[in-house]
Amino acid sequence: MNHVGMIGRMTKDPMLKYLSEGRMQTSFVLAVQRTYKSAKGDEADFVLCTIWGKLAEHTVKYCGKGSLVGIDGHIHSRSYQKEDGNRIFVTEVIVEEVQFLQTKPRMEEPTGPTFGKKETQAKDDFIFTDQEHKELPVV
Repeated sequence: MNHVGMIGRMTKDPMLKYLSEGRMQTSFVLAVQRTYKSAKGDEADFVLCTIWGKLAEHTVKYCGKGSLVGIDGHIHSRSYQKEDGNRIFVTEVIVEEVQFLQTKPRMEEPTGPTFGKKETQAKDDFIFTDQEHKELPVV
């Protein structure tokens, strides 16, 4: 079983990318607070998340840096070779469902807050090609 559920805050505004065949994608880093405190105080893990299709469009429209979101999805590992010959390995969460718990306006397009809005990913929206893997940002 490969299932992930997390609640955290977006570390920056998600940006919508248009890929081949008119498909949409966004990636963002989710800061997830750890359940314990160290000597330094609160700690967080920073998790790369990728959303495809209409769900990506809705996420970009309603969420900005600092938005609190709940996500459900699955872990996906991939690798690609850079032009300099180095192989890059990426582990990310492919998001299938997002719940907008506390949205913050985007810096360039302010919107009013939306609370408790739940969006679900269509199953065929996150099927992608090897070329599209190379187009994804490594954060």
